[in-house]
Amino acid sequence: MQPTPQQAQADQALFQLGQRLRADGYSFTCVTPATHARNNARPRAELAHTLRDVFGWSRPFAQALLSADELAQLKAADVLQADGERLRSTVRWSTLDDLLLVHSAYPTDASDAVFFGPDSYRFAQVILDHLQRSPEPVRHAVDIGCGSGIGALLIARAAPHAQVSAVDINPLALRYTAINAALAGLTNVSVEPSDLLAGLSASFDLIVANPPYMLDTQQRQYRHGGGELGAALSVRILEQACQRLNVGGTLLLYTGVAVVDGTDALLEAARLRLAGPKWSWVYRELDPDVFGEQLLEAGYQQVERIAAVALSVSRIG
Repeated sequence: MQPTPQQAQADQALFQLGQRLRADGYSFTCVTPATHARNNARPRAELAHTLRDVFGWSRPFAQALLSADELAQLKAADVLQADGERLRSTVRWSTLDDLLLVHSAYPTDASDAVFFGPDSYRFAQVILDHLQRSPEPVRHAVDIGCGSGIGALLIARAAPHAQVSAVDINPLALRYTAINAALAGLTNVSVEPSDLLAGLSASFDLIVANPPYMLDTQQRQYRHGGGELGAALSVRILEQACQRLNVGGTLLLYTGVAVVDGTDALLEAARLRLAGPKWSWVYRELDPDVFGEQLLEAGYQQVERIAAVALSVSRIG
């Protein structure tokens, strides 16, 4: 995917800003939207006082807080907007260990927002656990719906000789993934537009995905999972990925499910799809209760809880 000259210039400025933040020792752990809102509602939190306030907590800031060079980079990257008499960054920067990742600022209201948060950290741990345990070499891997690219980056770093594809239907996600890969010094990550695996012809040794799993009235790409209770996209990924795994290959699907009367619709779909000797699979509930505030939203009247789950599927024949 080739960016326009204007996008390439903006992305280079954003990359340079990331280099500067990393050199300054910047660090920020991204939290849930509810926790973010509570932090920003506290006294003295209405205005940024530090770089973490600006680029982590997405707070408006006085122009004098940043250096002239930093302001110039923000303007060149086209991620600076006015907020009354203050300014605001339209991107956040978060860290996972030594990785620095750019993604969309809070609140993520735009339809093309690129999300990074607690689900991303859990997704990363699922991938790292697998890479540490698996003896199978990874030659070709893909991160479906890559978002900020954290899945692709972790695989590319652990398997430097592998070809790692990062795919998404969101052009902004692909741009941010490319910047994040460059910041990590990774040259074996390629970004490609694709609706799941539709744009790719290869088969894979490792497929990872962290799809959205909510019902979202705005149908934002990073959040809306589709179907009756947000599980439709996860089921589609399961079906398509299983058709594209090499023998010995693995699908790692981290997502969330709405549990109704004790029933997990994704687990039931896995049991149906993965019956037979061709597949070895493990389904784990990583957290029994996430995003409880979502139960107040329309469509969730019968939902008991939303659980974070991980499905690992290996093709053995």
